[in-house]
Amino acid sequence: MKNKQTSAILWLIFIMSVWGSTYAVTKSVVDILPPGCFAFIRFMIALLCLLPVYLSDHKAIAAQQFKKADYWWLFFMGITGISGYYVFFNYSLIYTSASSGALIQGFIPICIALAGVFFLKERLSKLQITGICLSFIGVILVGLIAADAKGEKSSLIGNLLMIVAVFCWSAYTLISRKLNHLNPIIITFWSGCIGTALLLPLAIYEFSQLSQHVQIGLKGWMALIYLGAISSAFCYLMYNKALEQLPAAMVGNFLNLDILIGVLIAVLFLHEQVSVTQVAGGVFILSGLILSSRKNN
Repeated sequence: MKNKQTSAILWLIFIMSVWGSTYAVTKSVVDILPPGCFAFIRFMIALLCLLPVYLSDHKAIAAQQFKKADYWWLFFMGITGISGYYVFFNYSLIYTSASSGALIQGFIPICIALAGVFFLKERLSKLQITGICLSFIGVILVGLIAADAKGEKSSLIGNLLMIVAVFCWSAYTLISRKLNHLNPIIITFWSGCIGTALLLPLAIYEFSQLSQHVQIGLKGWMALIYLGAISSAFCYLMYNKALEQLPAAMVGNFLNLDILIGVLIAVLFLHEQVSVTQVAGGVFILSGLILSSRKNN
């Protein structure tokens, strides 16, 4: 069991590295496609990648025992973690700054930890509580200093949309943890199908409102494939696998790591300047991750 938990933590670090890179990649696509169309195409690619994996495991899937409530939970996962999260997240970035968005995303671990305690009856040690608090302080330091390149002020509408996105992802994580008796490929594939289907009406409407034909281009398609195949299909599957082995609060706290990685990518590849406060925020985030990964006492 200990080896499985260590493996899950390592996979989470990899997943957060990928998700940390998606801030820059998403910017190259959202300027071309409307948010709903963008999310729909992304998850269509993800489902095409997940389908062979799903079909290859047909014996284990056929033997899977479902409870009546499981179907409803999968439906809610599709609403929250696929269509809900990405629609609210993408639209929020139209109105609010990147720094405010990153700051609000820091509420995800707090939401997951508290909901895990109240709804999943998970227990937190003093070290884990301290780790969550330290990571949250780190996100505040990094998020507030990461000024928007355009210098645009955050709007109330954008911030409210991002808060809704935070609640959506927290719900997705908790439901996945609740369904840990199911095969992760079942959870990932069917919640993805449901969420993608719910995105279709919005995608059709947005496409009909475009004034001219969209030229995605090679770089755009490469970005969509990366986001769909790696960030969505593979990382969602491994994220749900990690939730089989680790408490929801610990998994949620790792979500802060993608913000830190996003800053590092901006420094290394976009040559952005980093302040002492941002470095201090990174130290808080990493320290919090180490503490929150400790076993409950």
